[in-house]
Amino acid sequence: MALINTTIKPFKATAYKEGKFVDVTDADVKGKWAVFFFYPADFTFVCPTELEDLADIYPTLQKLNVEVYSVSTDTHFSHKAWHDTSPAIGKINYYMLGDQSGQITNNFDVMRPGVGLADRATFLVDPEGVIQFMEITSEGVGRNATELLRKVKAAQYVAANPGEVCPAKWEEGEATLAPSLDLVGKI
Repeated sequence: MALINTTIKPFKATAYKEGKFVDVTDADVKGKWAVFFFYPADFTFVCPTELEDLADIYPTLQKLNVEVYSVSTDTHFSHKAWHDTSPAIGKINYYMLGDQSGQITNNFDVMRPGVGLADRATFLVDPEGVIQFMEITSEGVGRNATELLRKVKAAQYVAANPGEVCPAKWEEGEATLAPSLDLVGKI
């Protein structure tokens, strides 16, 4: 689970995106920020609420040069069927990667042993393919896309402003910190 600051591993998968099946590789991810959004399975309960929440902020993420890749161990065919039948999933315009081989899920170390399903996990990858943050929750705990957006903005700010860090609850435009000897014990 020590994946922070490591480069994503090679992968190849087929995704469902905007009415088409498209191949996606690790090389396609490089050059822009990427969110990998793992979820256990299609046609379930918490998953569609999370994926719909993410679909609602996807246009904002795109404006920040962030691409989204949802990933489950279902096939791209299953993703299409779910997209065509669920009002919540029908809102999705981002990539829905089919990972039936488990390659991507195992690369990110979020495969549930002996189950064949991904954990509920989120990773932010920078344009060089380096993992900048990750979040993993238990089966019944859904994620919040607004908080993900805040973390993306913080990671992008830190990347663009070496020597500065974003404190807890930081929001875009708020004060940051410049760690130094002068700050030790004064926060």
